[in-house]
Amino acid sequence: MPTTYTVLSEGLEKRYGEVHALRGLDLAVAEGTVCGVLGPNGAGKTTAVRVLTTLTAPDGGSARIAGHDVVREAGAVRAAIGVTGQSASVDGELSGRQNLRLFAKLLKFRGEAVRSRTDDLLERFELADAADRPARTYSGGMRRRLDLAASLLARPHVLFLDEPTTGLDPHSRNQIWTAVRELAGAGTTVLLTTQYLEEADQLADDIVLVDSGRAAHRGTPAELKAQIGSYAEVVVGHPSALVAAAAVLDRLTGAEPVLDHERRTVGVVASDPTLTLPRIVRELDAAGAAVIDASLRPPTLDEVFLRLTGRDTGRTVPPTKEMAT
Repeated sequence: MPTTYTVLSEGLEKRYGEVHALRGLDLAVAEGTVCGVLGPNGAGKTTAVRVLTTLTAPDGGSARIAGHDVVREAGAVRAAIGVTGQSASVDGELSGRQNLRLFAKLLKFRGEAVRSRTDDLLERFELADAADRPARTYSGGMRRRLDLAASLLARPHVLFLDEPTTGLDPHSRNQIWTAVRELAGAGTTVLLTTQYLEEADQLADDIVLVDSGRAAHRGTPAELKAQIGSYAEVVVGHPSALVAAAAVLDRLTGAEPVLDHERRTVGVVASDPTLTLPRIVRELDAAGAAVIDASLRPPTLDEVFLRLTGRDTGRTVPPTKEMAT
């Protein structure tokens, strides 16, 4: 059965004067999935969201949302989407209930539908007890939940979340994560941009790593982690042992280790599947590098990001044919 792509872009281009924000961005997000769009600051993530949500016209390429062209059918695209941007869009002087009822009326809800839909979302996002307080008295997490509730009033086919949990405490972030999982489970397609790589690892079915306005790497979290192999890290007993430990890991892996003098750790990507932790410990012992802890584990998505973008050593890993888009 062919895959249905709810979000599809081909060769998107966008310039702001001398800044080339998008340089041929390709995206393909399957219906009912969560796609995490990651990338360093300035990579083009927010510009891509603005183009896909019809807020900015592209300079080249094409994009379709739920089958509608973002330029020629902008009205139909807007009717199919919900958007939660980087900053909450709620009115601080209105209560939570008044904010949602205002948005509901703008979306042409009438009569009982306004009240029932508003009350349902206030309950769903644990805002019912504070519903009649001014939104300016809400915590950051509450305001973000209210903003997300507003974007869901019309039950969108596609939900765009641009940095939805920036600045939130862990509890508030977990509440947003739970809401996103429920939405995806109910069939909503979610495109998520985030700086929190743990967030993408927790939520995304598929990840697109954007760098310099292009989709440089793509895959599931597990596939991207498999691209760079395991991650070896040792903790030495004294800072003077860091150099010796780094030399051992460099020789065993052929990769450049990363030293953290404050934590007294040396970490390195280990692409050789035959390398074992006992061998690492033996070699370190033979070199006289006193180690108090050592591990060989799958990489975190943070480490994948640093490796694939070259932010760990200054060298970028070229996209593979399987992962590039």
